[in-house]
Parts: sequence; structure tokens; C-alpha cells
Amino acid sequence: MNALQALILGLIQGLTEFLPVSSSGHLVIAQNLLGLDVAADNLLFDIVVHAATVLSIVVVLRTEIWKLLCGTFTPQWNWEKSYVLKLVVSMIPVMIVGLFFKDLVEGFFGEGLTLVGCCLLITALLLTFSFYAKPKQKAEISYLDAFVIGIAQAVAVLPGLSRSGSTIATGLLLGNKKEDVAKFSFLMVMVPVLGEALLSLLDLGGGGTSGSSLTITALLVGFLAAFLSGCFACKFMIELVKRGKLIYFAIYCALIGLVAIIFG
Repeated sequence: MNALQALILGLIQGLTEFLPVSSSGHLVIAQNLLGLDVAADNLLFDIVVHAATVLSIVVVLRTEIWKLLCGTFTPQWNWEKSYVLKLVVSMIPVMIVGLFFKDLVEGFFGEGLTLVGCCLLITALLLTFSFYAKPKQKAEISYLDAFVIGIAQAVAVLPGLSRSGSTIATGLLLGNKKEDVAKFSFLMVMVPVLGEALLSLLDLGGGGTSGSSLTITALLVGFLAAFLSGCFACKFMIELVKRGKLIYFAIYCALIGLVAIIFG
């Protein structure tokens, strides 16, 4: 993988991590278009770009994160502690998948474009349902809502099934406010992404980079591209969810999904 290829993949990772179009699905498509066989490079590159996307969340939502941290370390029970507990509850399903079904999930990434296309069509359906559904609005995200949104995140480990699209759509279908769901969706992914990077790092220590062609320059370019595009996409997505414009992404996912199935 050269610096230009790392730039392209980093930009795609940063943008699609937050936009409801599936980062994993677009990376599979991009690798096919670029003719890349990045099996040897995948672990290290994934660690770097995932760290970049987590950093972009910290930068964009720094005010909310700081308030949660300050509130969590106070003696009395408060809204911040309750919110953090809801975030922990939302992470349980994806942690179970990551710890016990990691090999099974990784097997799906070798299934090619057809699976990616089908999952993109499912993403399109979810976004469409959330756009047209008008559930009764809730004051705040409940613990049960947090767990159900967490299940959506766990299922979205499949390539082509958008994590942000699945979690945001699920939260909206449950009747939660648009801005609340968007911020919750991005905050809840921080620990699982870092956990995934840690598991990849352990694989890396076991010889996961044998035959890697990655250079420091490519890694740096990929990191910066994922970070900068991630900051843009995170801000953009929060504003977009407020305006309820997810239907356009549903159309996009449907079109890309059909193309992926045809060429798959």
C-alpha cells in the first residue's frame, strides 16, 4: 500500500465511519477498485485509522465528553453518571460479539461484494423506515433503548451494514430525539472501536504483519486523512440528523448496494 492508496482509504474510513453508508462496505469496494490485496497490511492500518476516528470524536464532542467526565467523578448520583451507564449498557452486545464471535465476523469480510451490496440495501431500508416513521417522542434515551441501540451496533459489524446508520435509525424508531441519538451513537462507539484496535494489536504482536508493505509515510497519511475527514463527517452528520435528511443516504446506499451486487 503506497501513500496515495493510504490517503484514499483513510478519507473513506473517516467519512464513512460517521455517515450512514458503512465504512467497512466502502473499504471493501475501494480495495476492489484499487486492486489492493491488503491482508498483510490490514491489521496495522485498521488500528491507525480507527484511532484517528476515535480522536475525531473526542475533538468534535469535547465539550460533551468533558461534562460527562466531570459529572461522573462527583459523589452524588446525577444525569452524567446515568448517561455514562447507558453508554456502558449499549456496549455490551458488541463486546460479546467481539470477544466470542470475532473469527465468525472476520469470515464475512471474505465473502466479496455481493454480501456488501445486500447489507447496504438493508441499511437503505433502515434509513427509509426511520425517515417515514413518526413514533411518540421520548424525553431521553432509556436504558432499554440504549441496549437495543447496542444490539443494532453489534449487528452492524457485518460489512455493508452501516454502524452509524443502524444505531441512529434504531434510536429514531424508538422515539428518541434526533440530536440526542446522533451524539449517543458517536459516543457509544469510542470504547468498542478502541477495544477492536486492542484486539488487532494483540494479533499484530502474534505476527499479523508478516509480509506487510506499509511504510511510516503511508500510516501517517492514512491517520491524518481519517482524522480530518472524520472531524468533518462527525460535525456534518450531527447537523444532518437534526434536519432529518437521512433519506438521501438511503437512496445512495440502495444505488451503491445494487451496483455492488451486480459487479459482485
